[in-house]
Amino acid sequence: MSKKDLEIKVGLIIRKPEHEVFEAIVDPEKMKNYFIATSTGRMEEGETLTWKFPEMELQFPVRIKKIIKDKFISYNWDDFDKTETLVEITLTPKENKTTFVTVVEKSKPNNEEGIRWLKSNTEGWANFLCCMKAWLEFGVHLRKGAFDLSQMPEAVNK
Repeated sequence: MSKKDLEIKVGLIIRKPEHEVFEAIVDPEKMKNYFIATSTGRMEEGETLTWKFPEMELQFPVRIKKIIKDKFISYNWDDFDKTETLVEITLTPKENKTTFVTVVEKSKPNNEEGIRWLKSNTEGWANFLCCMKAWLEFGVHLRKGAFDLSQMPEAVNK
């Protein structure tokens, strides 16, 4: 196996215009419907926020790097192991007022710990996209009651 660093990349079409998808990501009141439990504020360039998730007691610092309205969001956050990763979310408009959402998280070393991160966070980002799609398109809250914490990384259960 190559020694190249590991990177996550997932994508999904949301049947909503990019402005609506963008607001669902940067507005914590909207994001609470499919991802986080609380945030200390709206995602704004240069801000540092704290996110808490509904399934766990852990809080994650989120340092907003760059925002391009309706197009791009990037931030750094600390993973369970307290190392920082970069998340980039790109919104690409498609026909019929739909948006292709791409999430890239980078990076970790290509080793056993990095592979665990790759598996866990890839599942997490796929879940993020599916939950956002269900909420934006149908008003369904997929995240509620969806997690078996015994299957999550040990750091989550502390």
